[in-house]
Amino acid sequence: MDTLRAPRLMPGDRVRVVSPASPPNAALVAAGVELLTSWGLRVELGEHVFDQWGYMAGRDEERVADLNDAFRDPGVRAVFATRGGKGAYRIVDDLDFGALARDPKPVIGFSDITHLHLAVWRHCRLAGLHGPFVNWNASVTGPASAEALRRALMTTDPVTVHRDPSEVTAQVGAAGTMVGTATGTLAGTATGTLIGGNLSAVRTQVGAGLPSLEGAILFLEDNRGTGLGDVDRALTQLSRSGALDGVRGIALGQFLGFEEDDGDPTLGGWGVVDVLRDHLHRLGVPILGGLPAGHGDDPPTIPIGTEATIDTAAGTLTVQAAVS
Repeated sequence: MDTLRAPRLMPGDRVRVVSPASPPNAALVAAGVELLTSWGLRVELGEHVFDQWGYMAGRDEERVADLNDAFRDPGVRAVFATRGGKGAYRIVDDLDFGALARDPKPVIGFSDITHLHLAVWRHCRLAGLHGPFVNWNASVTGPASAEALRRALMTTDPVTVHRDPSEVTAQVGAAGTMVGTATGTLAGTATGTLIGGNLSAVRTQVGAGLPSLEGAILFLEDNRGTGLGDVDRALTQLSRSGALDGVRGIALGQFLGFEEDDGDPTLGGWGVVDVLRDHLHRLGVPILGGLPAGHGDDPPTIPIGTEATIDTAAGTLTVQAAVS
């Protein structure tokens, strides 16, 4: 899959902060703006950043307007989301993908912003960044996360994320384990375009613009909604729709909060690891679990839409830069 990359950011570049989903905290956004400014960037706020309409940061047309204004402004060199939450899925059909294709600039965010990443990839093949929000809480997103974000935006170095054995998904695809079918193994290496993000968002795009995952490394992370059933329904929908056909490998980030299900007798002793294994082992492709990426503290920044390699023996996900 050919990838369109935006130029890397340089000191003096203008960047725009927008709220495509839920409303942010003004003090935390100020902290994020201060961080970006310390890198020499000139930070602008979208007109509706602090609006609120229900649980969203303004009406759909207002959130779309802020995004499209940023996409169409030739002086804006990157677009940062303030936070995720709810609402980005409502506006993806109205984005000006033509403007973004003519003047590439990365979109940065995760969680509900996965909807934007998927739509941008489908329409433009433009790489983005699964990275921290400008709603910056230093106690949750520390100096290492800040430096990872800076390097992902301002250098062209590849990004490598290492498996953390303490993450629950590290148990899903440990190196050396085999799938009991003729189709393949869990162990090994796989290379493809990294696509994905939040599992709930990926699942929501089925039938509504999910890009083809053929030849992709599928990256998934999630946090507990109503429990194991959410994960089971999401993976079943992806499988039944044929969305997982042709996937070359799976990279699993954090699945947080599911320890609440441990020991529940109504679940028959199953936890989130069992649900993930039950669905993903059938694919017969390499699975790298245990990546410390998702809704936890100190998140890394991971390019989305560029070539990536998972190596289960080394426990690494290596992704090419999203900028050039």
